[in-house]
Formats: sequence, C-alpha cells, structure tokens
Amino acid sequence: MQRDLLDGVVAFTTVARRRSFTAAAVDLGVTPAAVSHAVKQLEARIGVVLFARTTREVGLTEAGRRFLDGARPAVEAMEAATAAARSLGDGPAGRVRLTVSQLAFNMVLAPAVADFSRAFPDVRLEIAVDDTSISIIDEGFDVGLRLGETIAPDMVAARVSPAFQFCVVGAPSLLERMGRPAHPRDLKGVPCLNIFQLTRGTDYRWEFAEEGGREFEVTVEGPFSVNDFNFMVQMAIDGLGLAYAPEPLVAEPVAAGRLERVLDEHLAGSTAWHLYYPSRLGASAPLRAFVEFMRGRLRTIERG
Repeated sequence: MQRDLLDGVVAFTTVARRRSFTAAAVDLGVTPAAVSHAVKQLEARIGVVLFARTTREVGLTEAGRRFLDGARPAVEAMEAATAAARSLGDGPAGRVRLTVSQLAFNMVLAPAVADFSRAFPDVRLEIAVDDTSISIIDEGFDVGLRLGETIAPDMVAARVSPAFQFCVVGAPSLLERMGRPAHPRDLKGVPCLNIFQLTRGTDYRWEFAEEGGREFEVTVEGPFSVNDFNFMVQMAIDGLGLAYAPEPLVAEPVAAGRLERVLDEHLAGSTAWHLYYPSRLGASAPLRAFVEFMRGRLRTIERG
C-alpha cells in the first residue's frame, strides 16, 4: 500500500471520528492543511467525495459512510499493533476521551481520578459529564460510562462498580405524616421527587418488581423534577418528598437515620456501572490502562 494512500485513510478515519479537520490534526500531530490535503488526495484516488463540508461542521457522505465501514477495521488493527509494540517500552502515554453521566461521575469516576493520574502520569483524561445519550463513535469519544442495561450490544463492556439497586427513601418526618406506602400503587398520594431525563425530555418512571419477578413502572408526582441526584437526595432529607435513588448514594443518610427505606420488597433487579467502547482490537494503550485500572479498583472494593 502506498504511503500517501495509507496517510489518507488514517486522516479520513480520524476526521470521521472527530467530525473536525482541526481536531483530527491535533490527534495526528500535523496541521489542518496537511489533513485536508491527505483527504483530498484520497478522494481523488478513489473518485468519490467522502465528506460533506460546511463552514460549521463536517459530515460523511453516503460514500464516506460506506468507505468508513470498510476502512475502520484495518485502521483499528494497525493502531492495535502500534499500541502493542509501544507497550513493551515505557508506560502508556496519550489521551483518553470519556463521556460519563453526572450520576456515574459522582459514584464511580470522581473518586478514582486522582489515583489514576498518579498511577499513569502520562495519560490525560478528557472527561465530558453529560446526561444525554450520545454515540461515542460519532462524537469522537474513546469510552463511555453508563448503566449496563443502556449499552448497545455491539460495544465491549467492562463492569466497574458493584451491583446495586435503586431504592425508595424518605425522611422520617414525612413518613410519619403521610404514612409508609405498602405497595408502589400507594405512591399516588405521596409527594415524590422526580428525576428529569434530558435525553427523553420526560420524568423517569420508577421501576419495581412483583413477587414473581415481573417488573413494572410507576409514574409519580411531586413538587419538582431535577437531573441532579445529590440535590434530590438532600431534598428528601429535608422532607419534601420520597426519592428513588441508588443504594450507595443514600447509604450514609439511611444509616444515620435521616432517611428511611420503604418498599424494599418491591425493588427491581440490580444494575451496575460499565465502561464501554467499540472494539478490543482498536483500544489504545492509554484506554486499556484506564479500563484495567478501573476494573482493578472494583476488585479491591469487592474484596472489602
């Protein structure tokens, strides 16, 4: 394969991933003009336009999408071979771009960042905290952190948190005043604090399970909805309503008696946080180091 063709393919796949010639140039360590020239040379060689360029964004043409589907595995294989060779030298170096929900950031990532940075000083984490659902490939991220059941089946997923359930909690004063619900249907007359889902633009429907395991959802009403679990839990402590929250997030106020759990016999199944990324083959050395660090941290937590 001629070098100019190989350079063009690498430049093309990088621009397709980052949706920007400038960002691709930074990744490749060259100028934007060099990236643009390599892509134009590739387009001239194969005789089709690969990108639909505007002043504000770069998008793939239909030909570009088809070419990307065929070219990506080869480029990932080359990157994997390069990473494997480099791993025999010094420690991993480079960047890991990560998209993470606010809740996952607070529960899993924030407590780990300092230790990871000390362990791998040459790896730079670029963290985007975002509750919306995005494509890590289309948006140019290396890895995401979300609940396991929300991850597409074609992604590589690695569990990085203990399993946990969402539970219902309320302030003792509220429960004394309103009564303790015996079944999720009893929530209708009790003020509940909703979690607003940015991706869907609606409030989250609380999930429960019958004795036989059949899961069902309940719509609740309350004084407000918010997409910040920490604020919601604090409002529950203040007695504004019941909250539906991850067990680890409310463990301390429950132990201290500031919150009480209700409806435990109706809780839905457990879940866990997972890192996910497109391909083991294309995982860079910094990404592999990050994933293995987070998995090792989980093993330490589970050993107690």
